[in-house]
Amino acid sequence: MRFAIGRREVGDGAPCFIVYEAGPTHDGLDRAIDLSRLAMEAGADAVKFQILDPDRLVADRKQLFSYDVLIDRASGRTETVYEPLYDILARRSMPHADWRKLKQHCDGLGLAFFATVGFPDEVDFLREIGCHSVKIASADINHYPLMTYAAQRLPSIQIDTGNATIGEVEAAVDVIRRAGREEIVIHHCPSGYPARLESINLRIISTLKTMFDLPIAYSDHTPGWDMDIAAIALGANMVEKTITHDRTTSGVEHMFSLEPADMAAFVRAVRELEIALGDTRKRLTETELANRVAIRRSAHVRRAARKGETLDMDGIEFRRPGHGIGPDRIEQYIGMRYARDMQPGEIVHAADLTAQA
Repeated sequence: MRFAIGRREVGDGAPCFIVYEAGPTHDGLDRAIDLSRLAMEAGADAVKFQILDPDRLVADRKQLFSYDVLIDRASGRTETVYEPLYDILARRSMPHADWRKLKQHCDGLGLAFFATVGFPDEVDFLREIGCHSVKIASADINHYPLMTYAAQRLPSIQIDTGNATIGEVEAAVDVIRRAGREEIVIHHCPSGYPARLESINLRIISTLKTMFDLPIAYSDHTPGWDMDIAAIALGANMVEKTITHDRTTSGVEHMFSLEPADMAAFVRAVRELEIALGDTRKRLTETELANRVAIRRSAHVRRAARKGETLDMDGIEFRRPGHGIGPDRIEQYIGMRYARDMQPGEIVHAADLTAQA
């Protein structure tokens, strides 16, 4: 399936939809606006945020959440940090007035605007500001009332599947479809901050594409972009990559995010990969067609032959270039006679032979 999100399409046959995630890495409107600008300048198709109210979402304000922080760039040394989830979410919370300004800014940049939400009234707010797509967090993969509400009110819905079974993904998709929404993107989102290599399991992308006639996305939680390139090669239709101003910032997801200097390079790497992937048919370029004649072989006269002599295998050898009769066609010419005198080393063309005695 293929459908439009904002000005771009997502799905098989469309270029990979590149989403820059800024939700975990901004700390207010100014930073969010600047990260959106950087995403646009890099060539991303959308920017994503998280409109979550920590006062309503987190009942236990002391509930700890662990993540790694980059301590030293040169050595790559990291440190595991434990912090209340409430405090983490509070840093990225903004009033509705600021979200409206940010959405207007993204509209002006030509960026699609995505957001994760946690409550029905937040879905209503996304609808009010014209959000292009809502995302349901992996923690809410079984929150059927929220999915149903969002599916009935917004043009497309994305679901994270970290820590979910295939059965839970199937059930969530069924819920959304029963609500009348077919425009669904399924995210393969390995858990962990950062994700461990053993947990990434990129081959599940192929499984999801086989099971669902829907666009499949990869949400990356690893440094660099090797995993994103591999995911696209395996068929991912969308990639979601977190961006930050500084990877050494203390906070969730900064350490494996892209910094400004890398954002355009990431987009370029994706687009170059798409060119290199080509399509499922074997097509030769004009250059390849021209070059293969030079490197393939054709029959050349081994020793001088007089007009009227019979062509046989002993009198020829196959050498480059391949402008003459190739070894794949020589059998049909064996036994024919030379139509003219031939010198050693000459290429044998069909016009140099005759069937007449």
